[in-house]
Amino acid sequence: MKENYNRIISDLSKKIYKNVYFLHGDEPYYIDLIIDFIEDNVLTDEEKSFNQVVLYGEETDMPSVINTARRFPMMANQQVVIVKEAHYLKDLDLLTSYLDHPLDSTVLVISYKYRRLDKRTSLYRALDRNKNVELYLSERLRDYQVPDWIEDYFQEHNIEAERNVSHILTEYLGSDLSRIVNELGKLMISLHEGERRITAADIEKFIGISKDFNNFELQNALGRKDLLKANLIVNHFGHNPKDNPLQVTMAAIFSFFRKLLIYHNLKDKSRNNAASILRISPYFVSDYELASRNYSHGKVISIISLLREFDMKSKGVGNLSSSEGDLLKELVYKILH
Repeated sequence: MKENYNRIISDLSKKIYKNVYFLHGDEPYYIDLIIDFIEDNVLTDEEKSFNQVVLYGEETDMPSVINTARRFPMMANQQVVIVKEAHYLKDLDLLTSYLDHPLDSTVLVISYKYRRLDKRTSLYRALDRNKNVELYLSERLRDYQVPDWIEDYFQEHNIEAERNVSHILTEYLGSDLSRIVNELGKLMISLHEGERRITAADIEKFIGISKDFNNFELQNALGRKDLLKANLIVNHFGHNPKDNPLQVTMAAIFSFFRKLLIYHNLKDKSRNNAASILRISPYFVSDYELASRNYSHGKVISIISLLREFDMKSKGVGNLSSSEGDLLKELVYKILH
């Protein structure tokens, strides 16, 4: 995804334009970046007033889009036609007819965010086989891919981050790249002049995520069998249930022990192989190596069964009065003993 984005931006920077850019997928971040770049850079400020048109799918139709795309530019080599919110267009398939004879002087950009164009449609096939079309798919990252993405983002901006920063941010922010970039921007702006390192303390100070009391630190405490740290975190969660939903915490614990079970079953436990199979950074393989010594294969299976039991209790099955905090305390006690 990012490789194709970089290629598209590189070509646009060199003024190598396709007739049509069809941008689709459930991750809007890269789609927005491509559109912003085209809006800002294909035409000069003087050319934009007559030759750059932005249409919205809810307010137009494909015949109007096609008619606009077939106009010739005025006092410029190109015109840019951008269609935002194209998923509202009921007659989007009419674009197929334009693809047969596109106007070379028009850069037509279709933004089809938050969904994918069905590969079975005639429109998809027409877009896919046309050499003058850029068919770009922007897919939402899976949770395990987000920490590496954050670390790459820091590297691109010459920022060094503490080992656990990307995981704490992922746990709190999820996989929404626009939201992540917004929060990363806050962090980088907060750095003093000449400072290029972000710590967990910075996250707590400028974003509000506790550097000591979060699901990532709870996983680490459980893996190390650090009873004191685990209980401190659980007590904190119990006093702040709105900021630390039980279902989210249990999902994080389940993910950790599911990966630990996989680690137990690996024949090749070398760092790179384990990282690849577990879909984690190689830096964190040592955490699973340590946890595997603290929890036997059988114990891990028992913990996973326990998590399923407490998941049902958290939903009211077999639980009449225990609060979320009490359930978590009981769960963590049984895991550690």
